[in-house]
Amino acid sequence: MAAAPLIPAYDFVAPPATGLSIQSISHLSWIFLSVTAENYDQSLEFIPQNFSRFQFLVDVSTLGSDATQIKQLLNVGASKVITSLKQLESLRDPKLQIEDDRLILAIPRGDNYTREEFENAIRDTSLGVFVPDVADVGSVTGWLEEYGTDNRPPVYISFKSKPVLEEVIDLVKVNASVIIDSRELTADSKKEDGLLNVGTIYANALKSDRTDGLFTTLVVDEQGVALGLVYSSKESISESLKTGSGVYQSRKRGLWYKGATSGATQELVRIDTDCDGDCLRFTVRQKGKGFCHLETRTCFGSSTGIGALQATLQSRFASAPEGSYTARLFNDPKLLRAKIMEEAEELCDATSKDDVAWEAADLIYFALTKCVSAGVSIADIEKNLDAKSLKVVRRKGDAKDKWANGQKPQEVAAAAPPPPAPSKPIEVPVQKETESDRIQMTRYSSAALSSNELEAILKRPSQKSSETIMGIVNPIIKAVREEGDKALLGYTQKFDRCPDLKSTVLKAPYPESLMTLTPEVKAAIDLSYENILKFHAAQKEAKPLVVETMPGVQCSRFARPIERVGLYIPGGTAVLPSTALMLGVPAVVAGCKTIVFASPPRPDGSITPEIVYIAHKVGAEAIVLAGGAQAVAALAYGTQSVPKVDKILGPGNQFVTAAKMVVSNDTGATVSIDMPAGPSEVLVIADKTANPAFVASDLLSQAEHGIDSQVVLLAVDLSDDELQAIDEELHKQAMALPRVDIVRGAIAHSVTVVVDTIDKAFEVSNLYAPEHLILQIADAKACVEKVQNAGSVFIGAWTPESVGDYSAGVNHSLPTYGYAKQYSGVNLATYVKHITSSELTADGLRSLGTAVMDLAAVEGLDAHRMAVKIRLDHMAKSS
Repeated sequence: MAAAPLIPAYDFVAPPATGLSIQSISHLSWIFLSVTAENYDQSLEFIPQNFSRFQFLVDVSTLGSDATQIKQLLNVGASKVITSLKQLESLRDPKLQIEDDRLILAIPRGDNYTREEFENAIRDTSLGVFVPDVADVGSVTGWLEEYGTDNRPPVYISFKSKPVLEEVIDLVKVNASVIIDSRELTADSKKEDGLLNVGTIYANALKSDRTDGLFTTLVVDEQGVALGLVYSSKESISESLKTGSGVYQSRKRGLWYKGATSGATQELVRIDTDCDGDCLRFTVRQKGKGFCHLETRTCFGSSTGIGALQATLQSRFASAPEGSYTARLFNDPKLLRAKIMEEAEELCDATSKDDVAWEAADLIYFALTKCVSAGVSIADIEKNLDAKSLKVVRRKGDAKDKWANGQKPQEVAAAAPPPPAPSKPIEVPVQKETESDRIQMTRYSSAALSSNELEAILKRPSQKSSETIMGIVNPIIKAVREEGDKALLGYTQKFDRCPDLKSTVLKAPYPESLMTLTPEVKAAIDLSYENILKFHAAQKEAKPLVVETMPGVQCSRFARPIERVGLYIPGGTAVLPSTALMLGVPAVVAGCKTIVFASPPRPDGSITPEIVYIAHKVGAEAIVLAGGAQAVAALAYGTQSVPKVDKILGPGNQFVTAAKMVVSNDTGATVSIDMPAGPSEVLVIADKTANPAFVASDLLSQAEHGIDSQVVLLAVDLSDDELQAIDEELHKQAMALPRVDIVRGAIAHSVTVVVDTIDKAFEVSNLYAPEHLILQIADAKACVEKVQNAGSVFIGAWTPESVGDYSAGVNHSLPTYGYAKQYSGVNLATYVKHITSSELTADGLRSLGTAVMDLAAVEGLDAHRMAVKIRLDHMAKSS
């Protein structure tokens, strides 16, 4: 909120009929108001009504010491308030939470200021200083020159008598902000002779190091998007303020009235300067085809992002093509309302960075359609955001009951809109700081639930509809399949926000500089590598299976590695080198010839050194710097630089899972996958022997993965006090975690189910089929035989799930979302295929041949029958 060199003072109770109009004042950004006990109520109406036009400098130094009144002025939109020393002391109470940069100290009014008083006032560099009713302008100017203009707080000067132009110019040249009654100012000296010209004052506050004396001028729209770079002169500034339009200085043609010949005119919104006073910024409303002579909106090309969307929607609103979807939205408010509610729910349910960005874009599209239909622009929205940012009255911020109680948007879509806000702001008491809402799982008793109710309680968090996901995934897969590297790079730059990325593939051998690790991390990786290697090597088949099914008929089965595997390593809310280990080490043990990693890059286009180091250890041929459906497609089909693979393994978000399913069903890809996978989950069975702190820590170790994760506690015959002890530990431990917000989201749909017996606990667990099953019960090892469905089991108090995630040796890539009923976790067999063989002697074929021919005849496959008959006939002739 840098102050302008000139701030007009305005009488908002009795607006003047002469001098600078309020419209012209708005071009200067700032306006000065003097608020007293008599006009306080009117100020509370004037400020919010005009917030979109001004930044308000409000003098409250004569209002009194009531901090509540001053705070309310700040709350309704005053940018800065000028206070007395006594007021300042009360406003700086930490409980009021008022930032110093919104406070200005007024030097007591009087005819004589000493240099000591002045310097004492500006010594506190966190505040600005107001010097009112200056009579001796020369002395104040001299003090400012001696004190210096750099690294000091802003100084605001008002005049005791009618200001003289030369004195005003002297002040603005030493970086003072002058406050002048609007009655004494004009934007057009020819019409109002004898008043001070605002353009002249403003221009003299600027600095230029150019030989022609021109000022560099950045022209932007109301969203701050740069339209172009031009130059201004003292004359063009005055002309622009007089006409309220974009007027600049052409270095070849003199004054340049923008759009005078092309029709691409500009309505001036405001003028301000940069911090050094050597660059102007003109904020304008661009008319016509655009700012640039090439008829684009900007000199830097066409608009993008939200600004471009607004322009398109405004165009559609004016003349939408018949049958267009946007036109339908404009003409069907009920449909538009439903879409906004739908997209809001999908955004709330989104978890990964890609999902959230995608759903937010959808919501913004429909929300902006609503705005355009109501004549609301992005600038209007931003002004309201600015107004909210100035509020200092703290509200609790709880959701309304219809949302807080868990109703879905469709259940409240017909609800009436809230009543309009009163025109006069209402003071809301500052809410006392309260403890954060407790992080606590909902508790149920299985004895009070029917089977259907129990299944409903254990339902995983809802995922996006397959139609929604496929509508996103299929075009991505198609583009990568057809365009290869070009599409892959484009999607990676977009979704992973790496605009400077030039290549999506890092080839082996990898530079040492990309594998810089601390000794501790390197040792941890090496230890985990060896344990995972040892466990998976033990799964190797010692020799082929050979069985003689009958005399002369020998059948065998032998394993061969899948030659080319693509290993997907997520990189959304957490970096997962552990997944690189879990997927890469078994591939080495199996003997896969080609190993390719794929993992989203960081914003600077690099990959985490831990993953590079593991890729080096397992001999990965390449690392694909990409995530999401685009990475899956690149692995499945291959691109100019990404090797095609035969199988894709690894967990991911809903889009990764959907993409894996799509490519595995495409005969053109000839690729398989490990398993479907959803968000991470854990189920803990705990009895009276369990340590509450251990139980809570195991639940939280999965809840921190993502807000769509779910954790379940099956409490075997625990009392209320024992359950409360776990709840207390859960909340205490969660509040100490850096990912507490993610934990809070996961716990919101997690449950505790109290069961009477161990057998009932395993019945419920097998129904749920958890990814991770933790047994914190007496004689846990003996109970493993009760496990029917689970990805991986962790037995006893000293076996947290995290040892399986990292270093014990078992694999952590496991079936989720109930797929443990059908799928195994990743193991050595995941990386091999089994080939069978048959070998018959002549006697064996004689024994088996008749049965084969009879069955072939039943099926009508005569060539099958003849293949046996010809051989049997040959034997008969030979004998």
